[in-house]
Amino acid sequence: MITEQLDKKIRPFIGTQNVVIPDVGWIYSIRTTLNMTLEQLGKKLNITKQGAKQIEHREVSGSLSLKSLKEIGEALEMKFVYGFVPYNGSIENLVDVKATALAKKIVMRTNQNMKLENQGNSNETIENAIKDLAQEIKREMNKSLWD
Repeated sequence: MITEQLDKKIRPFIGTQNVVIPDVGWIYSIRTTLNMTLEQLGKKLNITKQGAKQIEHREVSGSLSLKSLKEIGEALEMKFVYGFVPYNGSIENLVDVKATALAKKIVMRTNQNMKLENQGNSNETIENAIKDLAQEIKREMNKSLWD
C-alpha cells in the first residue's frame, strides 16, 4: 500500500519532532560552535559579512528558502535534511485516527436518529459499526477524511 511506502521513507525522521530548535537558529548555533566568523561563512557563500548576518536573521524568522538552507548546509559541510513527521507516528496511524473519527461521526449520527425512533443500538454494536466503517473508509481513502 502507498501509505506503507511513505511511512518507510518517513521512518528515519521519527524522533525528530522532539528536536528543540535553538532560539538563535541552527546556522548561528553551528557557526559559533565551530568558531567560524560571519566573514568566513560569507566567504564560503560568496556573500558579505552583512549578508551572512542577514541569513542568520532570516532563518530565525522562517524566511529562508529550502535552496538557501541547502547551500548553507554545504558551506558548513553538513547535509540539510527536511521532512514531515506525523504527530501520531506514521501516515498509517494518521489515516486510522481520521477514519475512526469520521466513522464515529457517521455512526453516531445514524444511531441518534435510530434512538429518536426507539431503535437505538447497544454500545458493542456501535463500536463494531465504527470499526467496520473506519476500515471501509481507509480502504477507499475517502477524501472526506480531510474535511
